[in-house]
Amino acid sequence: MSFIEEADLAHVWKHAASCFDELDAARLFITGGTGFFGCWLLESLRFAKAQLGLRTEVVVLTRDPDAFRLKRPHLANMPGLTLLAGDVQRFTYPSGLFTHVIHAATEASAALNQEQPLMMLDTITQGTRHTLKFAEQAEARKFLLVSSGAVYGVQPPTLSHVDETYVGAPDPLEPMSAYGLGKRLAEHMSVVHAKQHDMEVKIARCFAFVGPYLPLTTHFAIGNFIHNALNQEAIHIQGDGAPYRSYLYAADLVIWLWVILCKGQPNRAYHVGSEEAVTLQELAHIVAGTTNVNLSVVVAKERDLSVLPSRYVPKTHRAQHELQLKQYVSLEDSIKRTIRWESKR
Repeated sequence: MSFIEEADLAHVWKHAASCFDELDAARLFITGGTGFFGCWLLESLRFAKAQLGLRTEVVVLTRDPDAFRLKRPHLANMPGLTLLAGDVQRFTYPSGLFTHVIHAATEASAALNQEQPLMMLDTITQGTRHTLKFAEQAEARKFLLVSSGAVYGVQPPTLSHVDETYVGAPDPLEPMSAYGLGKRLAEHMSVVHAKQHDMEVKIARCFAFVGPYLPLTTHFAIGNFIHNALNQEAIHIQGDGAPYRSYLYAADLVIWLWVILCKGQPNRAYHVGSEEAVTLQELAHIVAGTTNVNLSVVVAKERDLSVLPSRYVPKTHRAQHELQLKQYVSLEDSIKRTIRWESKR
């Protein structure tokens, strides 16, 4: 086990200080609290409790509390935390009132989306509806839906950065659209629910990230590249390396999530991500350059110059201008911090 560096957690509360008073008196319910996003939310709460005296109570939904206690004992044993066993589609509602709900539970799995799209769709839509009903019963004032840039479908390659007003959508006739369409419906369901009940819904449309706790052996390209680098092996790119992506460091991500929850406008979507676009080939060379070993980058396919490369890069105007948020940690530094944390493990 390796703890998140204290400097990263102090960084979170330096830039999310405007939320501190509100969260100090809060009782939170979090779904998806044991995944990549959830662990960072809990790490930041743990730090704030120990170092800053935050008194927040938090209940975290997890399918297997015992497995989480074994894997992350420093988080599971945090004062004021309760683990609730259950599935997001049918969990038994915990008793008492809650002030805030963060709904971050989704299987962000490319394999599930491809092989069992109906299960993906049900998990997102039924899980969101069940959690919204709980928030209503618990009289929660604020509800943060962790959504995705996938709600736009394929970003046109001629559009350098997609903004929150873009009207594109996933193809409903494509089974692989289950994740994006599910998130789109979850957003609609949330704002419709908010109109019928006294609750502020905030939406965080999340793009791509890097940092401790990111899975390194799934479908995340940057995780795969870091895994190669840690094993001192060649970095392999399955395609032509031309697609553009951007990556926000996890400590910045959690700053943005806290601020959107506390300060974001109701019934409004905010992009969460970096505007610093890089091709996958450029990314692979950046990762290779952070090591002390001369790693090669192997590109599987030659680029077809007649085809514009795909893009998945957000514009973050709302977050920057309405909430005064920004990317604080550079991509190169983000990769170095992630590799340093992984090396300690």
